[in-house]
Amino acid sequence: MKVLRLVWISSLLMFVLMAPAVGHALENGLARTPPMGWNSWNKYACKGINEGVVRETADAMASNGMKDAGYQYVIIDDCWQTGRDAEGNIIVDKDKFPGGIKALADYIHSKGLKFGIYTDAGTMTCAKRPGSIGHEYQDARQYAAWGVDYLKEDWCNTLPGQSSESSYTLMRDALKASGRPILFSICEWGSTKPWLWAGPVGNMWRATGDIQDCWDCKKTWGGNGVVQILDLMNGIESYAGPGHWNDPDMLEVGNSGLTTTEGRAHFSMWALFSAPLLAGNDIEHMSADTKETLLNKEVIAIDQDGLGQQGRRVKKDGDLEIWSKQLADGGRAVALLNRGTTAAKISVAWTDIGYPNTLSASVRDLWAKKDVGRKTDGYSAEVPSHGVVMVKVMP
Repeated sequence: MKVLRLVWISSLLMFVLMAPAVGHALENGLARTPPMGWNSWNKYACKGINEGVVRETADAMASNGMKDAGYQYVIIDDCWQTGRDAEGNIIVDKDKFPGGIKALADYIHSKGLKFGIYTDAGTMTCAKRPGSIGHEYQDARQYAAWGVDYLKEDWCNTLPGQSSESSYTLMRDALKASGRPILFSICEWGSTKPWLWAGPVGNMWRATGDIQDCWDCKKTWGGNGVVQILDLMNGIESYAGPGHWNDPDMLEVGNSGLTTTEGRAHFSMWALFSAPLLAGNDIEHMSADTKETLLNKEVIAIDQDGLGQQGRRVKKDGDLEIWSKQLADGGRAVALLNRGTTAAKISVAWTDIGYPNTLSASVRDLWAKKDVGRKTDGYSAEVPSHGVVMVKVMP
């Protein structure tokens, strides 16, 4: 009995030490699990976005299984605004959004979804539309009147010496004063290490530069591809948790730059990161492979796990890596990741993920959607090039 008690105490201590610190989260009651939805930028950018695209996307999300899988937010990124009127109120681009923002928000709400919009902390947005500096409270009141549920605030065209922490804190206070619960997404690209200060300021913050639609951008034309972002996310996992998340940027699944195998690895790793899952593709016309990736409920469950712990890299051997995430039920999500150009066998020992090797544990392959039996010591699998085998290990 004494031995069992010691084992229980040791397990509890490990759980407490490894659990995310939630005391520093923004106290607005939102994003207790990572937000899920769709953002317009990766597919449509500035030129292609309009009211019709947003309505069609909401229609598709409500009917194709995405809403049922947990996707909630329909978010317009940059280029919905054109200027300000004489009173300083922000003006909607009537060519792109002839029905106005409130009517669009109402339509999205009628589908059982939530509506998100975009602004910038500087004088202009990244696409040279009006920013929010000097208008934070005025804009927040307008967003609330329109029925906005989610605000992304970018960091382009800021003033010399402008403080990111002060700027985003000001918008946080403005959103609170608006009287409407609005999830706050900070987007300063990880430039001022927001994980150190943004917990009580935003519900999520970009921990990296913008994602590009490629697996390894350094080997093509530069920028942050999937593998570059993996390296940037590793090591900051202790700062994330319910209500406050490290954001590795939106998903590129279903766009032209990734293969199906790469897209599933990308989606798996974002789930292991407890990252916001914001699709960035053409939802209405996506392929069967893309839909199967975005709607894998077993992988989504790893992202949405109630413990809210961000996974971390526990082993690396060249291009072969093992990542692990502790789950609320005592299990582990494990990603066997192959960054290399040829298929390879990857083996995880139970000691790599915090278990004794004598433990007998059940293993379920989350992409094959099948149990692979009980294992002692560890698990091995053949992993395709630029691919992942993702399993749940349960004692």
